[in-house]
Amino acid sequence: MLDEFCWGRVNRISPEAPVPIVQVKTETWRPGGAANVASNIVALGGKAHIFGLIGDDGQGRRLTEELQKENILTTGLIIDSGRRTSVKTRILAQNQQMLRVDREHTEPIDYERQKNILSTLSDLIDELDGIIISDYAKGVVVEPLFKEIVEKFRRKNKFIAVDPKLKNFQLYKKPTIITPNTKEAEEALGRVFETEEDVLKGGVDLLKLSGSDAILITRSENGMTLFVKGEEPVTIPTRAMNVFDVTGAGDTVISTLSLGMAAGCSMAKAAEVANLAAGVVVGKVGTATASRKEILHHFDRL
Repeated sequence: MLDEFCWGRVNRISPEAPVPIVQVKTETWRPGGAANVASNIVALGGKAHIFGLIGDDGQGRRLTEELQKENILTTGLIIDSGRRTSVKTRILAQNQQMLRVDREHTEPIDYERQKNILSTLSDLIDELDGIIISDYAKGVVVEPLFKEIVEKFRRKNKFIAVDPKLKNFQLYKKPTIITPNTKEAEEALGRVFETEEDVLKGGVDLLKLSGSDAILITRSENGMTLFVKGEEPVTIPTRAMNVFDVTGAGDTVISTLSLGMAAGCSMAKAAEVANLAAGVVVGKVGTATASRKEILHHFDRL
């Protein structure tokens, strides 16, 4: 996914409709969606391969260029002439988002595309510590593909981290960890969390539903709560000092968490660092990452 930003100013209202006119001054592009997860890993000093589909179009070529600028390995990207590259265009004035325009295909990928992704992944699996499946509900994360990936990584004793989407939650079976936000957790269980007890029961129920080793529920201003099989839940308070934009905060959480696990941290310790990293990125405008230096500086200011 490519994130496009149009930065400008508003000086007047349109005579055609009661909407502001944004005078665009600059345009910028960044890897978005699952690609932003890879950006976060590299920003923290890790090495990232990216797997997925892009269209045979200018946006796909720009996304590939942006990834390569960040030293993200793109051998796992498959060009599909039958799909367009997903693009989210955000129009901002005075650093405030005015509008977002999405251009994408969301049809489920066919067997051939699934086979292509699995083949590329199999060629590189021995180089990997684990995999992050960042599901943006664009038709790539389908049940047969997900099952095959989980089986391959389980056999190799490598972790599988999943950032879920609402309508797909039922397919996330037996990964290492899933990181839903509160809304996603509520939707998966079909009930609203009104109290702390509701959250604690919900996390335990999600462990049973998914067969996952762990669940990390991200809870916005209430921090995050980690549920690990056989252990007591742990709630980590939020570490955000300023909140300007929550774009990509979930990407930062799962990438930092996964990098921590790959480095040998316990899930609890990795979640604490992920919480700090999220506190950094929500203080920035647009799709953003957190570096090691920024996380340490943020920790020193707490």
